Amino acid sequence: MVKKLCLVACLIIATLTMNANVVGGDISMLPEYESHNAKYKDGNGKAIANLLPWLKEQGWTAIRLRLFVDPTKAPSNEIDQGVRQDLEYVKSLGARIKAEGFKFMLDFHYSDSWADPAKQYTPDAWKNLTDEQLYTKIYEYTRDCLQELVDAGATPDYIQTGNEISYGMLWGPRGTSNSNLKKFYPSDASTHPRFLTLLSKSAQACREVCPNAKIIIHTELVRNISMMNSYYSAIASADYDIIGLSYYPYYHYGLHQLVSAITNIESRFPTKEVMIVEAGFYHKWQPESGINFDYSANADQYGNTFAISHEGQRAFTAALVQKLLGHPIVTGLFWWFPEANECGVNWQNAVTPSGWYNAGLWDNETGRVLPALFELATFAPPQDVTGDVNGDSIVDVEDVNAIINIILKVKSSNDYPRNADINDDDIIDVEDVNTVINIILKQ
Repeated sequence: MVKKLCLVACLIIATLTMNANVVGGDISMLPEYESHNAKYKDGNGKAIANLLPWLKEQGWTAIRLRLFVDPTKAPSNEIDQGVRQDLEYVKSLGARIKAEGFKFMLDFHYSDSWADPAKQYTPDAWKNLTDEQLYTKIYEYTRDCLQELVDAGATPDYIQTGNEISYGMLWGPRGTSNSNLKKFYPSDASTHPRFLTLLSKSAQACREVCPNAKIIIHTELVRNISMMNSYYSAIASADYDIIGLSYYPYYHYGLHQLVSAITNIESRFPTKEVMIVEAGFYHKWQPESGINFDYSANADQYGNTFAISHEGQRAFTAALVQKLLGHPIVTGLFWWFPEANECGVNWQNAVTPSGWYNAGLWDNETGRVLPALFELATFAPPQDVTGDVNGDSIVDVEDVNAIINIILKVKSSNDYPRNADINDDDIIDVEDVNTVINIILKQ
């Protein structure tokens, strides 16, 4: 039996999957909140014993995590902001995510600290490398990280080769003068070869180690659609599958702006999927400095604004989902830092986040979940899909693995939300595996 199942597994290496929306969030700080006793509660005030399976029960299907090269090299104030996700951290949390049946999005920052449009600093350990050496290093680093994740049971399903790389990445070491930073500009063809080579080398590693994963190139250019179009046109030769966008209305204007950006992508880049890999909205005023919330920029196409309140956050999320569902090209929606929850937390003698982030999906004072979390889940409603055992609305290799786990008694059929007896003969056996494979091959 085991030999036969192994042969079956070999047949699905080139699995094709049905398109289905995924929804969830970037919960990169969850272990820190867990270890410092954050009190997560449901809407009735009842304690949530284990957040990951609870999120699965609420309809979340995917989780995103960031990865830094060596976060111990980050400035102390940025460590305070949540920079601590090294490879060991991500391997541990990633394995938990996959064990719960979520899709896993890995976000390579290719830096020791926050990488975004304003800063894409080369890791300290790479600072003396030439460009040619960097091309080799990004390939080897990406390859080795992915292989360790695969070996740890944390195989990514989606891979961001860079975080908000609107102006390229690996500009140079922190402290390099602005005139010497190696940025990418769509309008300057001389800056293209270096960036495209970095993207090519990282993509090569992804395809070799995780051939079934989809590659995402992530920008935050929603507020500048002309530049967004120029950007993705300039990297047309790059190997990737998904255009990843950040969308925060207080930075990127109202929902009408997001819809315009997506409509442009549909017209100009119709072969690419789109995912909103970062989204957020406040439920209380953000006390941390540096955020300039512009009420007028937050207006929808009718000039209405969403209040900064629990209800305002819910209403914004409902409106966001409604707009995205009108565009089949959009297949993913991820909330950024939903796990933020200061209720019960004691950061004494620990690396602490600086200030409260009031755009998470739990109330920092009461610990209760906020209604926006449930609105978010409506982006990927459950589907009754024959062959879908693990409940993610997709029939793929994970469903085959689920049936094999039941047959080999690694897990019980009760561990999965959907019936594993696919052929309805009242037995869960290799015939059910074969039935799922046949479904996959016909997609």
